[in-house]
Amino acid sequence: MPFVRTQNVRDGYFSVENLEYVTRDFHKKNKKSQIFNGDVLIARVGANMGMVCAVENLDTEANCANVIIIKNNAQLNSQYLSLFLNSENGQKQIHSGGAGGAQAVFNTTLAKEISFPYFPLEEQTKIASFLSAVDEKISQLTQKHELLSQYKQGMMQKLFSQQIRFKADDGSEFGEWGKAKVGNITETIFGYPFDSKEMVEDNNGIPLMRGINIGECHIRHSFELDRFFLKDTSKLEKYFVRVNDIVLSMDGSKVGRNSAFVTEKDAGSLLVQRVCILREKENTNIQYVYQWIISKEFHRYVDQVKTSSGIPHISGKQIQDYEISYPCLEEQTKIANFLSAIDQKIEVVTQQIEQAKTWKKGLLQQMFV
Repeated sequence: MPFVRTQNVRDGYFSVENLEYVTRDFHKKNKKSQIFNGDVLIARVGANMGMVCAVENLDTEANCANVIIIKNNAQLNSQYLSLFLNSENGQKQIHSGGAGGAQAVFNTTLAKEISFPYFPLEEQTKIASFLSAVDEKISQLTQKHELLSQYKQGMMQKLFSQQIRFKADDGSEFGEWGKAKVGNITETIFGYPFDSKEMVEDNNGIPLMRGINIGECHIRHSFELDRFFLKDTSKLEKYFVRVNDIVLSMDGSKVGRNSAFVTEKDAGSLLVQRVCILREKENTNIQYVYQWIISKEFHRYVDQVKTSSGIPHISGKQIQDYEISYPCLEEQTKIANFLSAIDQKIEVVTQQIEQAKTWKKGLLQQMFV
């Protein structure tokens, strides 16, 4: 019989992936922990303690461990209850334990004390159906995002391996490609070794570009992350980030995993040690180089050469020695424009997903104040 654990209770949905199984005898002996479609589960312990879902997609009854079971009944729509318990109000009650203290384990006594807006079943069902439609829209957008990402990866592989070639504007064929090291086709600049004592949180200074500011293809700003430099910068001119620079983190858990971006409006920051700039040279399109830097080929290269003891990192020489296929500037530009257009579509879908999630969150807050 299927055996449900806390990892099967996800944030608002029931996951049937990685189910364990128990004998029928075990299942029959443990009647209190039997679950059925329509029950609502709350994870009691672990990293996802407090996550809630309604049970669905079970082909048979099942058993479970380390979850609170709210049994299906005729007065409650299970999806409605799950939506409330996943709302800000519901989560606040779960994580406060109903008594204000932090709870490492959630239990049935605390679950019984949760209060929620109670409507007639018909209205509960209408609310659940409406918000389920929002979830379906988010799911569709997420699938679209995944398909676009897969399409881009496939096109990158075909373009970089020359299975697909562009032609010149006059219809003629471009010449043969060569090979080039990143250090030969870009100007590589490595960050200045600032002393941590020179970094302040006074935003009247010059912002510093540190590895922690570099996210997956974007820069991250926040009060907790940003640091500034207040002293004379006249001798640090070469370390200033310019528009259209590739900024690449050289260490951290995500090194070589999209821990890079091309500056658009974040110029003016000072580059800190363990962060490098790849700057455009003549006959090089920096956006073409960037597509290589965020490619799976670069990921594999970094996995081969990075130092993994302590904090994973790569050296400046390893970045400079990374070799890419190198067509003429015009073909580089066509490839970069094509892939950047896909990136823009992916970004639009990403924003639509975030907007839908924000809208849903706002609806939940208004419904379940």
